[in-house]
Amino acid sequence: MFKCKSAGLWGICLLLLCWSFSGQAEAPIQVQVRTAYVDMRSGPAGGYPVIAVAKQGQWLTVLKQRTAWFKVENEKGQQGWISQDDLHLTLDSNLAPVKLSDGSFEDFSQRQFEVGAMAGSFDGVPSISVIGNWLATENIALGVNITQAVGTYSENQLALVNIRHNAFPEWRLAPYFVVSAGKIWTSPKGSLVQSGDEKRSANVLSAGLGLRYYLARNFLVKLEYNSLLVKTDRDTNEELAQWQLGFAVFF
Repeated sequence: MFKCKSAGLWGICLLLLCWSFSGQAEAPIQVQVRTAYVDMRSGPAGGYPVIAVAKQGQWLTVLKQRTAWFKVENEKGQQGWISQDDLHLTLDSNLAPVKLSDGSFEDFSQRQFEVGAMAGSFDGVPSISVIGNWLATENIALGVNITQAVGTYSENQLALVNIRHNAFPEWRLAPYFVVSAGKIWTSPKGSLVQSGDEKRSANVLSAGLGLRYYLARNFLVKLEYNSLLVKTDRDTNEELAQWQLGFAVFF
């Protein structure tokens, strides 16, 4: 039985985000200078003075990144900063041109996974959600959405699997369409429970529209509206509305 409290849902969100960032971590990379020389500066900007020069054929170890600059160490143990453009003019251990992921819009278009958190309204009740998506193609993504909505009289948990279609994947700001199916669990607040049959579950179908915006680095912002049809045991089904605003990271 699916059941979680708000704190637990935020815990899941934090774990997903930590996992996504850890998935991007890379071991130190060694590159070989293939131009006549590369300037190593004392800080991550062109205004810092040159403190060393790495000549053609020398190896550099990439230590860390700050915006479009990379801290490197040469064969003599000297450390300095080189620009991203200079780093892309080096060779890797297989003598192939280096191309490091930098969270740019180009990397966004080649992403495979997204995880994130959203908050909003579930039929007038405050809600929070954790989301995860796998991009099967540049236009089609498969995902899951787990939502917790706690109102004055009841608590709802919603679990959906969805298919998302991105009509314009190359746009920085782009709309998308999503269809979902899943289940909803509704429980009255403890003080309202009078018998054992108040808790109920039902199947859910949903269709929605969204708007996503590539913000910067590995982050994107999402706004989404969904119309949900709850298949009840009564003569009429319930129609609910949900809107959410949040963010996601990609890798």
